[in-house]
Amino acid sequence: MFNNEKGFIRVAAATVSALALVLTAACGSSQSNSSTSADSSDITQQTVTPGKLTIATGEPAYEPWVMNDKPESGEGYEAAVAYDVAAKLGFKKSDVVWVRSTFDSAIAPGAKDWDMNIQQFGITDARKKAVDFSSSYYNDSQAVIVKKDGKFANVKSLADLKDATIGVMVGTLAYDYVKKSIKDDIQTFNDDAALAQALDAGQIDALVTSTVECVYMVQSEQVKDATVLGRIAGSEDKNGMGIVLPKDSKLTAATTKAVDELNSDGTLKKLQDKWLAEYTTDLTELK
Repeated sequence: MFNNEKGFIRVAAATVSALALVLTAACGSSQSNSSTSADSSDITQQTVTPGKLTIATGEPAYEPWVMNDKPESGEGYEAAVAYDVAAKLGFKKSDVVWVRSTFDSAIAPGAKDWDMNIQQFGITDARKKAVDFSSSYYNDSQAVIVKKDGKFANVKSLADLKDATIGVMVGTLAYDYVKKSIKDDIQTFNDDAALAQALDAGQIDALVTSTVECVYMVQSEQVKDATVLGRIAGSEDKNGMGIVLPKDSKLTAATTKAVDELNSDGTLKKLQDKWLAEYTTDLTELK
């Protein structure tokens, strides 16, 4: 009996010990899962470099989107928007890291070495196949540039341009709006630089492109002695410009929510009034 009793005690002890191990493992597993769950719910830990938000922009980055090609200053419309979005996501200004990328590589399929990219990307269905977009933070319009000494320098309406030779970039919204609002006979060019050169050389009487680009062309004298006649009424891009994120990014939903909140609370309007007034409200509207 004595030996059997000792044997029973040894078995009971072993069973208790095994149960203790199972409970300990279960508790450890629960703590580990809880930790993992907490980490996965913290958006600041889901970035390329945990705790930092890496934002890409162009090289160079142009005004009024980024002033003096220094996005880290927060000066310029897109730089300011980027920092406000970062704050909504839980990042301090010191947590934001700026890098540069080309426009084309940013919207190409494949892995990215940044968390988001902001450099006037129009939101399109074709691009959505390769990358994610936030909701729009700006909806640009189309505007008209003419030479100050040209015969169309003083026109007041779109109808006054029906006899003008008008140039646009191929495959752009400008083409659609010129065709819809002015005329069918349109000259097309491969890029804005060629378009500006054509007007500068007198090959066309007027050019139509995005309003911000029009103002920049005139200010930077890409077209010498030119003026922006005004914005084409009703030409706002309904899809607008969005922040680009890698396809299926864990930050996409939160970034969209941040942009939506900045829009609804009036922040985007204030930033547009500060940085983009001369590209919007200060321009005549052509009807």
